[in-house]
Amino acid sequence: MTLSDYRVWAIVAVSDMNLAKHFYEGKLGLTAHGDDPDGGRTYQCGEQTRLHVYPSPGDVGKSHATVAGWYVSDLEEVVDDLTANGVGFEHYDQAQIATDEKGIAVVGSSKFAWFKDPDGNTLGLLQD
Repeated sequence: MTLSDYRVWAIVAVSDMNLAKHFYEGKLGLTAHGDDPDGGRTYQCGEQTRLHVYPSPGDVGKSHATVAGWYVSDLEEVVDDLTANGVGFEHYDQAQIATDEKGIAVVGSSKFAWFKDPDGNTLGLLQD
């Protein structure tokens, strides 16, 4: 048996849980059922997947890679909704990835968009 047979979840370190709650709940619209024993919060997402956000000030924003991402059915609609909620999207102009004015990149038949939480953790959206 390999790990590909098991569900996986994303875990994101943040410096300030109040700021994180405002962002993840207020701007992204995620819902948690209270605080977890580690002082963090776990957000249920589609298909029984989870995003766990926890306080760890010494570890925040150190990765320049995407730390968590959501598969969405209509990327432009989700980008527009999140932008209206005050989420800013990243813009890239690289050989492999270039984004449009909304922050959407088309790579092959897939569309991507990236944004950052208040600690600089990069989060992504993908439409296949």
